[in-house]
Amino acid sequence: MTRRFLFVLGSARAEGNSELLARRAAEQLPPDVEQQWIDLTEHPIPDFEDLRHDSDHVRPTEGNLALLLDATLAATDIVIVSPLYWYSLSAQTKRYLDYWSGWLRTPGLDFKATLAGRTLWGVTALAHREEVVADPLIGTLHNSAAYMGMRFGGVLLGNGSKPGDVLNDTEALTRAKTFFTQEAPLARFLYEK
Repeated sequence: MTRRFLFVLGSARAEGNSELLARRAAEQLPPDVEQQWIDLTEHPIPDFEDLRHDSDHVRPTEGNLALLLDATLAATDIVIVSPLYWYSLSAQTKRYLDYWSGWLRTPGLDFKATLAGRTLWGVTALAHREEVVADPLIGTLHNSAAYMGMRFGGVLLGNGSKPGDVLNDTEALTRAKTFFTQEAPLARFLYEK
């Protein structure tokens, strides 16, 4: 299967630091690797309503939810691009992941089986020098990958607060050059190790 990257942009700011860092990493991908970029601000989705026990789930066929679902199913690699907001993912990004719960229960999708073995990555900018403060965000993505039976490529961290700051983080820019070339192991919950 030809690799196809889906970049899900979850910042409240256009061309924010997380996106700038993700684009630097994506520049290193081979030209034959397809890339699709979806900005959740430009393609908003409604709040997720948990209907697991109340009704049947219907596959979205139009609009932003259908776009995101189709792009997610088509991707071999899903890159969550979210700044660190209150030590976790942005609201837009979390909403997208919440929809995975509904897609798991949508008849005919085989959502979990389709994503199993594919790779989940993260790119985030934080305005803190101690990267340990991003552990909740990293844990969310790692555990999501483990639950889905996906590989987890890790999270590329960069430092930046004001627009463009991350471009001054030479260590992050260096890591971006090889971020997507690393081997992504199958994600496992910590208690499984």
